[in-house]
Amino acid sequence: MSKNSYFRRMSIWLSDYELEEVAKKMQVNMVAHLGIEITDLGEDYLAGTMPVDCRTQQPFGILHGGASCVLAETLGSIAANLVVDPKVSYCLGLDINTNHLRAVRSGIVTGIARPIHLGRKTQVWEIKIHDSKENLVSISRLTMMIMSHK
Repeated sequence: MSKNSYFRRMSIWLSDYELEEVAKKMQVNMVAHLGIEITDLGEDYLAGTMPVDCRTQQPFGILHGGASCVLAETLGSIAANLVVDPKVSYCLGLDINTNHLRAVRSGIVTGIARPIHLGRKTQVWEIKIHDSKENLVSISRLTMMIMSHK
């Protein structure tokens, strides 16, 4: 084994997924309705964007906290399911906690999901959402339960 391959970072994903393959799963559901798009699949993260517009704003004209949670849970859930063998198991959300730190009135927000814990029965993901100026808008912790197909 060469020194470069030994120190090269290993991907957390079960397979070599293509971004288009992952994004295709979101065409006809709430994710599509809110305009959420998967934008990047790195070695240890999944990223996506969501517009801040009439679909995702609350009555005061700022990003709705529930919409932030939808973006966070979408990214964390997709990422969690990319780490397990879909022939054997699947992941479901068990708990989400979100702290809303900054108001956003318009534009696009970007979420990045990274694993904190990848266990046999549970996974914990951290999802940070930033505005277009890279200000931290919210931070979420999502716990996923790994279920086996019966």
